[in-house]
Formats: sequence, C-alpha cells, structure tokens
Amino acid sequence: MLHWKNSTRETYYDVLSVKEDASYVEIRTSYRSAILNYHPDKLQNTCQASDPEDESEDRFMKVQKAWEILGNSISRAVYDSKLRALRQDTEVSEDISLEEMMVEDNGEIFEMFYQCQCGDYFSIDSSEFEKMGYTLSRDESQISIEKPDALPASVVLPCGSCSLQVRLLINAGIKSDFA
Repeated sequence: MLHWKNSTRETYYDVLSVKEDASYVEIRTSYRSAILNYHPDKLQNTCQASDPEDESEDRFMKVQKAWEILGNSISRAVYDSKLRALRQDTEVSEDISLEEMMVEDNGEIFEMFYQCQCGDYFSIDSSEFEKMGYTLSRDESQISIEKPDALPASVVLPCGSCSLQVRLLINAGIKSDFA
C-alpha cells in the first residue's frame, strides 16, 4: 500500500513521479519510462560496481507494483480511498471542535480560525465546508452547520507558519456563537 522511507511516506504516485490527479495516460507514460530506466537487463550492462543492482531491482519492483495499482481504475480508487483515510489519521497536535474556533463573517463567507502555539492560525472557510457537503448558515450571533447525512467527520488543518496540525471535529446540527 504505502512504503516508508526514512519516516517519509512514499506513495505509488511518488514511485511513478506523477501527481495524484494524473490521468491514466500520464501514469502509463511515466510507468513506461520508469520501467525502462530500472529494468534489470538494462542495469546489468551499466552497473557492474558494488551492489546498486539490489536497489535498482527493488526500485523496479516498486515501479511494477505502482503500475499494478494505479493502472487499474478500480484498484486505484481503492488505493486513493485508503490514502485519504491514512492522511486523516496523521499525527495532530490536538483535536478541536467548531465551538473553539473564532469566526469572522465577511458577508458572503465565514472564516474560522484557531490560534497555533507559534502565534499564527489554523483556518478554514465556509467554501471549504461546502466542498465537503456541509451548509453553514448564520442567525443573529450563531453559526449553524448542517449536512444531509449528519454523520460526524473531521478535517486536518495545517498551521499557516509552522508544521503543526490540528484535527477539527465536525458534528453537523450544532450551533456556535461567533466572537
């Protein structure tokens, strides 16, 4: 599924050097190029020194596995789903609720902030909520968040300056006073 390399995640997209939204043609083109570069027969002629062959063969196998997953639309969809879930489980400095966020109403859009330890902010706006299927509304000094399925969810928010992240826990049907 995911490979760990020096505690940094290497995805199959990284193996093939493509973006996660790459088309099938882009993935296939990158795979063909990588498979030629790392093919054991080609490397046998060029690498006769110490043991870079082992690394190259390992890389060749990773390229093959990446193609098996990303070259098939069904397995790619499953992989993408697992990748998104894994990213949601990333380490965060703390879990926060909507009620803990400061809200700024700009008329058309709500911006919500939570102060980081470094002094900067974690933020999300109502347009990002809408992309996730939530509806935010204002009545007097409260903001309501609604979603048809009303299941609790979360989103990881990065700090604007440092590497810390928080997980915003979202419970549809709640109301929050804005500051």
